[in-house]
Amino acid sequence: MDAKINNPLLCDPISGICEVPAMNSPVDGDLKTATEKKLRMLYFTDPICSSCWGIEAQLKKLKLEYGHELDIEYRMGGLLPDWSYNSGGISKPSDVAPHWDEVSPHYQMPIDGDVWIIDPLDSSYPPSIAFKAAELQDMNKAKRFFRIMCEMVFLRKINIAKWENIAAAAVLAGLDADRMKIDFNGRAKVLFDEDLGLAVKMGVRGFPTIFIFKDNVNTEKIYGFKPYSDYEAAINHIAPEIPKKDYDKSWEALFAVFQSLTLKEFADLAQISFSAAKVLLDNLVNEGKLSVFDTKNGSIWWVNDADNNC
Repeated sequence: MDAKINNPLLCDPISGICEVPAMNSPVDGDLKTATEKKLRMLYFTDPICSSCWGIEAQLKKLKLEYGHELDIEYRMGGLLPDWSYNSGGISKPSDVAPHWDEVSPHYQMPIDGDVWIIDPLDSSYPPSIAFKAAELQDMNKAKRFFRIMCEMVFLRKINIAKWENIAAAAVLAGLDADRMKIDFNGRAKVLFDEDLGLAVKMGVRGFPTIFIFKDNVNTEKIYGFKPYSDYEAAINHIAPEIPKKDYDKSWEALFAVFQSLTLKEFADLAQISFSAAKVLLDNLVNEGKLSVFDTKNGSIWWVNDADNNC
């Protein structure tokens, strides 16, 4: 257990936490953001956090059921500054590969650890700073950009610390890659440091860490990989007056909202079994309505007319 706690890339599948050492930051991040919705969620994450990838289905369901009164803000946590350490049984990137393969079935999400052998990342800071640059252009497209980068690294074994891959993800998300490069080397770094400062201020020690606020006063904290019922309980505790919204569970409606879905995501959102979801998705591929990308640890599907070829 100690190995999985000491090294940030060895996320503990039991607690569902990618834990980092105590962080120090000279920048004091800002907690205040204007929102017209009753609830605000701060999501501290990292593009290479496997436990964070594991809660994608929960986040999507939150958007569908509570998005009418819930703003979700992504904050970067800085999981891997560099490789200038040797702790927790990890001394080189290739040591991470078997761990990612191990946690994939635990989270029921496709995670291929071979990226750490084929083209390992030196740091998670470049894609994190790029996300802050994306937010300067468009908040919604930035979240799509973040998702594309996650798909690249977890499924397609693509090094998202390299600029050419970051730029490719930006284009797929409908962002201006040239402007992103300018912001990446300027303002985005300041915003990233502010996120790190806010994480220190709020006592964040691992990812995912989620805070749900009502009027920036009443707060609920969700730490690590937790089931959707924990999110519902948190919302009901601080805002019992907010109703859960029903949503269309057809495959057409779900893929219209989310450009790509894994088996777990689709099954959870459609509220059907994994086996029924797999049969339906495979049939839709055979009918030419969906495309699929397979990995050794799972698959991802998207609508054929959507540009999702990472």
